[in-house]
Amino acid sequence: METIELIGTGLDNSFIVISDGSKRLITKNLVPGIRVYDEKLIDIENEEYRIWDPFRSKLAALVLKGSPISLRKNNSVLYLGAANGTTVSHVSDIVSGGIVFAVEFSPRAMKDLINISASRMNLAPILADAKNPKSYQNMVPEVDIIYQDVAQKDQAMIAIRNARMYLKKDGILVLMIKARSIDSTRDPGDVADLEVKKLEGKFKVKELMNLEPYHSDHFAVVAQKMKV
Repeated sequence: METIELIGTGLDNSFIVISDGSKRLITKNLVPGIRVYDEKLIDIENEEYRIWDPFRSKLAALVLKGSPISLRKNNSVLYLGAANGTTVSHVSDIVSGGIVFAVEFSPRAMKDLINISASRMNLAPILADAKNPKSYQNMVPEVDIIYQDVAQKDQAMIAIRNARMYLKKDGILVLMIKARSIDSTRDPGDVADLEVKKLEGKFKVKELMNLEPYHSDHFAVVAQKMKV
């Protein structure tokens, strides 16, 4: 008989499931029976969960690598760089009683986000450029968490501008640094360190984590907005 062990994470509605020696991250499906990206669905104790692939989601990789990041079911999240909604859908699972404002610049990706949001009432897609946070100021209130995953050169500055407008005092920033999008000629670790320095004085940096082996040349920063 298969033995299943559930280990809690810092995220509500999310667990690490250990089954016959294998370890996988899962989130409780907000809309049972519906897949977002052909992920596997599993039933545990009469609840349906979605397998969360760390090779397709940097946030999943961050959690599996042991980050103490906290995300609660009633949190409000501003997600910058939502793309086609893979990670966004799992964040929607986690903040089941909160809301996710999903900002994406690509009209093509936005079509996927709109389709996903049709069954997820806590997901609000916004077609906009994260570099211009004023463009969605009539749609987004102050939030508990900003999660950013954009392929731009000025990644830290985009985070700072958005945090200035939308992140609550003591709110958390989770910044995914795509080093090669900033400077493809420098050592990725040095690029990440330079981006972190830009946050100094505005954020208390809690963690800088290399996302290998799941994502090459990618780093995750967890930081807390400082009171001004």
